[in-house]
Amino acid sequence: QVQLVESGGGLAQPGGSLRLSCAASGSISHIIAMAWYRQAPGKERELVASISSGSATDYLDSVKGRFTISRNSAENTVYLQMNSLKPEDTAVYYCNIKQLIGPNYWGQGTQVTVSW
Repeated sequence: QVQLVESGGGLAQPGGSLRLSCAASGSISHIIAMAWYRQAPGKERELVASISSGSATDYLDSVKGRFTISRNSAENTVYLQMNSLKPEDTAVYYCNIKQLIGPNYWGQGTQVTVSW
């Protein structure tokens, strides 16, 4: 069993910053990618950013230049630094890991609200 524990969500003003963290623990095989998704009310879940085991990154167009994904492979932890936040970034953010063998896993989600 694998557990993903997320932290760092909350309320930020437009233009502000938040940093999300996700720590994976348990029976983890080789992680080939870690990612952050988000889901806003009434919308489908979308991929925000991903990082491979080789540290290659990919971003949703609307967050490029504002968000940065990083990982600590030794601790099976992934981070999402979010700067210049906009109200449209408001959503529940989910951590996801993809293993070489076995299922993908999801975190429980953390709420990010960008508002005055």
